[in-house]
Amino acid sequence: MTDRQTVPELMDEKDVVELLLAQHSLIRDLFDEVERASAEDRPEAFQRLVRLLAVHETAEEEIVHPYARRKIDGGDAVVDDRLAEENEAKQLLMTMDKAGVDDPEFTANLALLRGAVTAHARSEERYEFTQLRARTSPAERRAMAVGVKAAEAIAPTHPHAGVESATKNLLVGTPVAMMDRARDVIRQAMGKTG
Repeated sequence: MTDRQTVPELMDEKDVVELLLAQHSLIRDLFDEVERASAEDRPEAFQRLVRLLAVHETAEEEIVHPYARRKIDGGDAVVDDRLAEENEAKQLLMTMDKAGVDDPEFTANLALLRGAVTAHARSEERYEFTQLRARTSPAERRAMAVGVKAAEAIAPTHPHAGVESATKNLLVGTPVAMMDRARDVIRQAMGKTG
């Protein structure tokens, strides 16, 4: 996959709902890629998945969920449910990211993670995105897409559970993102992906 495909802040979609739907599709494709990857290619494929999940969720937490709380019917309950799902998936992803692809539980955990992420994405699409599309103007959705891409450009590239609010992301996210991105560059320079 090309960088444009796997770096969400470079995606072309201008409507936030279309952008997030495209990212959900890309996440499903990356799960397939990790599952099919050879032992040699799996670490790199998994790190692309980890990065996309981390920056995607951070952007939703900073931009989409706060807006949804205000704009959609029952927004607080809808968003609280999504945040609980996100935290559960982040916990598993953190464990997997730390253990690496050679962990004997990797394949089983990947299947659990895929199930959790897929269910979460379906819930977002059904309960949050549908209402956002109905209760926002095209201009609002374009502005949110710009905000999501900006948040993704500076988001942490690894999961950090317990940071599922815009406030916590702002307080903790930027220093953590800098550390994550520095660690990624160092790992890449040293030929490591996990």
